[in-house]
Amino acid sequence: MLHTHSRRARRAATLLATAAAAALALSACASSSSEPAASGSPDEAASYGEISVQYSWIKNEEFAGEFYAYDEGYYDEAGFDDVIGIAGPDTGVAKLLSGTVQVALTDAASVGAAVAEQDAPLKIVATTFQKNPFTILSLADGGNIATPQDLIGKKIGVQDSNASVFAALLNANGIDASEVEIVPVDFDPTPLMEGQVDGFMAYLTNEAITVEMAGHEVTNLAYADNGLPYVAESFAVTDQYLAENPELIKAFLIAEIKGWTHTFTEPIDDTVAKVIEHYNASAAAGDLTFGDLDPAKTAAGIEAQALLISTEETEANGLFTISDELKEQTLASLSASGWDLEADQLFDTTIIDEIYAENPDLLDYLP
Repeated sequence: MLHTHSRRARRAATLLATAAAAALALSACASSSSEPAASGSPDEAASYGEISVQYSWIKNEEFAGEFYAYDEGYYDEAGFDDVIGIAGPDTGVAKLLSGTVQVALTDAASVGAAVAEQDAPLKIVATTFQKNPFTILSLADGGNIATPQDLIGKKIGVQDSNASVFAALLNANGIDASEVEIVPVDFDPTPLMEGQVDGFMAYLTNEAITVEMAGHEVTNLAYADNGLPYVAESFAVTDQYLAENPELIKAFLIAEIKGWTHTFTEPIDDTVAKVIEHYNASAAAGDLTFGDLDPAKTAAGIEAQALLISTEETEANGLFTISDELKEQTLASLSASGWDLEADQLFDTTIIDEIYAENPDLLDYLP
């Protein structure tokens, strides 16, 4: 099981040891025609039908809480006939706007860019990661990119779906895109290990661990420590869906909270086994995967992401909450990247706040 805060130091020690415009035109399609039926009376159990959720990445440990929500019956208990988790990589922005999915697990830069540049009617209603895990990964004996200025003149591998996030890092640090050679890559960090690029757009909780476990000493330029401390793995919906389905969204988030609580209370080996089971099922279904999951690396990823999910603020306020201070940090990050927004343009945390006011027992997610 996982512990945080006073407990986080021990866990960290253990780890060290071990298409927007077109989509906007379609946004009206996310209408009441797809709205699930709610319960008929206060005494009748809610029935929300089926919803689709776009995941930001492949079905690995980043969605361990969702896997528990499935297997422990929390989605069923909440009144859903089915919650269809769609494997990424995908920011989910275009799919939200077209009505293809109802919820997306995405990041503040992707949503903020769409809101600021396209006036996209989107809101972040809760967030899994209090601190985003993006990094520019480099080899200590190679590019060794330790500061934003070290990016200048370097070849940086960037995936298409991460282009706006990388642009945000450059903008936040006053670096023109012409000063960096951007090399299109996929999500396999082999080009970095083979010296084809100097730096690689990665997750601290994923590729950074992969490369280190392959025997390389690595250097991380963490976004959160270099001008972009914004939220990620955030739950985003359209304004219309939010207005029409507040009780559905509340039920969904409660199921999610219950699922993610298991990642802190269950033995980590059990969580690793659950992740591998769902990953293998995703592979069998034809989703993007990268070979078999390494249990040791999966465990390391679970440990690392727990440090991004659980903070002093979530211990006080609950999982998925977004404090006013964190909102301001996120907005400042986006502003530094050229996207000026007000809090109510990007966030609506009414539902997550109501959840904890009505269900204070959910606050206690630590063992």
